[in-house]
Amino acid sequence: MSNKLLTALFAAGFALLSSTASFAADEKQNLADFHVEMGGCENCHADGEPSADGAYEFEQCQSCHGALSEMDKVHQSHDGKLMCADCHAPHDTNVGDRPECSSCHDDGRTADKINKQ
Repeated sequence: MSNKLLTALFAAGFALLSSTASFAADEKQNLADFHVEMGGCENCHADGEPSADGAYEFEQCQSCHGALSEMDKVHQSHDGKLMCADCHAPHDTNVGDRPECSSCHDDGRTADKINKQ
């Protein structure tokens, strides 16, 4: 084969790999699926089944991510009032998505405003 043909094949292969990697990076991944990759449903649920009140799952969140009282002001203000899944709904939310204050509050709050206080 000629060098030009080899170079063209290499460039085409590289372009294909780059576009595939770019496509994969653009795909959204569900929070639950992301956590399953780290150990299965048991990573968050006792015996792989949801608890009736969500308390076990809340403890699991805190065991990896820390207590709400240790996080930023947005999280601290919800300590004792909400559990992680109240806002982060792991089976309905994608990795990187952030809940908006306006989902529950209609007074113009934003995470930026609260964290600057």
